[in-house]
Amino acid sequence: MINDKRFLTALPVFNEVDTVDAVLNEVTWYSHDVLVVDDGSSDGTGSRLKQRSDVSVVTHPHNRGYGAALTTAFGYAIENGYDYLVTIDCDGQHEPQRIRQFVTACHQSGADIVSGSRYLKSFDADTPPPEERRKINHEITKSLNEILDFQLTDTFCGFKAYAIEALKKLNISETGYAMPLELWVQAACHNLRVQELAVPLIYLDETRTFGGQLDDGNTRLNYYYNVINRAMKALPSDCEKYRGQRVG
Repeated sequence: MINDKRFLTALPVFNEVDTVDAVLNEVTWYSHDVLVVDDGSSDGTGSRLKQRSDVSVVTHPHNRGYGAALTTAFGYAIENGYDYLVTIDCDGQHEPQRIRQFVTACHQSGADIVSGSRYLKSFDADTPPPEERRKINHEITKSLNEILDFQLTDTFCGFKAYAIEALKKLNISETGYAMPLELWVQAACHNLRVQELAVPLIYLDETRTFGGQLDDGNTRLNYYYNVINRAMKALPSDCEKYRGQRVG
């Protein structure tokens, strides 16, 4: 049972005016406490959020990046004394009805991180992404498993539950899309217990881009490897098992 535990659901948002209300209408059915981190939206998302009284909002005055928005959510959950934090994206590709499944899995298993996996099993409603994105995800996941002794199937899914005590051990500096990769490196360093939970592979918008140079697959792959290598190099001396290893 999780009735005696407080959990927060947090959504990083950047220019999501077309989906933000529909997603939040669902999320608030399944989570009493909801935080939206508006990462400097300029498309009217901020105005929509100001009209809502059922969510808390933290606004970055300018766009700082996906990783920065998640780090803000981590700090908010810690400062406000929650037991668990669930993170879910605001683009309609995660199913809010699964929020409590994540919290329950985290609580009952004793895991520090329960991470959604779109590749752990198949669902009837799966809509796969472009092959390039899936290929890059597979390559990065394989590389991280080899150096960190994990058995992950999906390193990039944003649908996660965290035990707050575990979040206190992390010191995340990556502000961009590759922030989850630094998180996995630090999770291995601190011997965090990780469990995956299968979620549908829902890909709604093939025109959605990463922006700028990251739309090129090779550039994006090199960026991911650079983030992993920086994270490995920055580990403290008591993480000698992983410190200094390189991938790519």
